[in-house]
Amino acid sequence: MAAADDEILDVVDADDRVVSEASRADVHANGLMHRSVHVLVVNSSGKVLTQRRGLHKDCDPGLWDTSAAGHVGRGERYETAAIRELHEELGLEGLRLHGLCQLPAGPRTGFEFVHAYLCVTDLVPVPAADEIEDIAWHTCEDLRDRMSRDPSHYTDSIKLIFSVYLNSLRKNREPLWHGDTSSGG
Repeated sequence: MAAADDEILDVVDADDRVVSEASRADVHANGLMHRSVHVLVVNSSGKVLTQRRGLHKDCDPGLWDTSAAGHVGRGERYETAAIRELHEELGLEGLRLHGLCQLPAGPRTGFEFVHAYLCVTDLVPVPAADEIEDIAWHTCEDLRDRMSRDPSHYTDSIKLIFSVYLNSLRKNREPLWHGDTSSGG
């Protein structure tokens, strides 16, 4: 497996159109716009899974983040990347994804166009030790309170995405996945 810095990513313009490609290291060093995915895993009780990023990570080491996240590789589709990240980081496969939101590239997203997904499952995640320091399940109220008390312990991405998720719950008055608590796709 190639080192993360050797990973080749699509470089995109302000309209999220591919304009070139570059190594992950070059993309980050030069603040080039690129793509990423985030997945919020929620169980049938409504608890949200968070992960504490590995201490060796170059971006946000040791901070709490969405359940799974990663870059969209060269030529890869957003949803395909999200499915891959669920498997690589949490050992979860065959799950149905629900689109949650799209965030524009900018300083708060690390110049990444972000597509965020929701995944509902009661399967037990198996965190990849080389990626994740820890995982934790939280009620929405608990996670909201923790983020409010200690915002510096959380990535900007989870703050933005979790806010969208909470707003969708308030607006819809029922889970986005209403009626879908399947373990697989």
